Amino acid sequence: MTMPKQVAIIGFGEAGGAFAAGWGANRPAVIAAYDRKTDAPASRAVMEARYGQHGVTGAGTAAVAVAGAAAVFSTVTADQAPVAAREAAAGLAPGTLWFDCNSCAPDTKRAAAAVIDTTGGRYVDVAVMAPVHPKRHLVPLLVSGPHAEAGAAVLRALGMRPEVVPGSVGAASSIKMIRSVMIKGMEALMAECLLSARRAGVEEAVLASLEASDPDIRWRDRGTYALDRMMMHGGRRAAEMREVAKTVAALGLSDAMSAGSAHWQDTVARAGCTPGEPDLMQRLDRLLDAL
Repeated sequence: MTMPKQVAIIGFGEAGGAFAAGWGANRPAVIAAYDRKTDAPASRAVMEARYGQHGVTGAGTAAVAVAGAAAVFSTVTADQAPVAAREAAAGLAPGTLWFDCNSCAPDTKRAAAAVIDTTGGRYVDVAVMAPVHPKRHLVPLLVSGPHAEAGAAVLRALGMRPEVVPGSVGAASSIKMIRSVMIKGMEALMAECLLSARRAGVEEAVLASLEASDPDIRWRDRGTYALDRMMMHGGRRAAEMREVAKTVAALGLSDAMSAGSAHWQDTVARAGCTPGEPDLMQRLDRLLDAL
């Protein structure tokens, strides 16, 4: 499979920018992008500068961005995946590969796939299995669905690292979502535990007890990392955890832990703090002051 001459990226945030940067000089001749932040006067200039920084052509709508593209990467927030598909549908040519890289429940992916299918496009369920930085386009990807093999060939031509998961649309996302019960859930548990301990004035005793119970985990470092991720990306992670809750509920199980994790991710994100102080306790104090 040769590299596509033209691709589009819908949603040009962290993941979209990381892919474009990772492709570097060995990239498609044309990369078009659309992000709804360009629709708002307050954020338009920032987004246009971001397009220029990454050498992509900004488009006024999703439909314009995907026109003529052989492959489209949808990298929006989890709750916007079906919306992105609907907005782009008018510009999609039959046969275009739609890589849905969003962290969504299988049912949400299937809803987006139904939109793409009506255009004659080829939908590929993509699960991004690690943070896009520092790996960028080399981040591990799982792909599934009837067009997974064709999609994987194009991804490899772009220098990316897909692994095909047998099954229909939703198979790759099920792995991602159920894994996030633990990964994002642990972050939320860290926040609840450490913030509570600090407010109660027993943080050192709690950390000492955790270290004695499980010395293989560097609890202070893990706590600092968890808070960093939630401060920087809590809003997006909360949206993902709501999709995780949908995934669990659709399996006939209680989604209480995932729903609670979404709450904590949102709570930390809304505090409006950014990582700064190297000391864990200072970060906890700043968060507590903001809550």
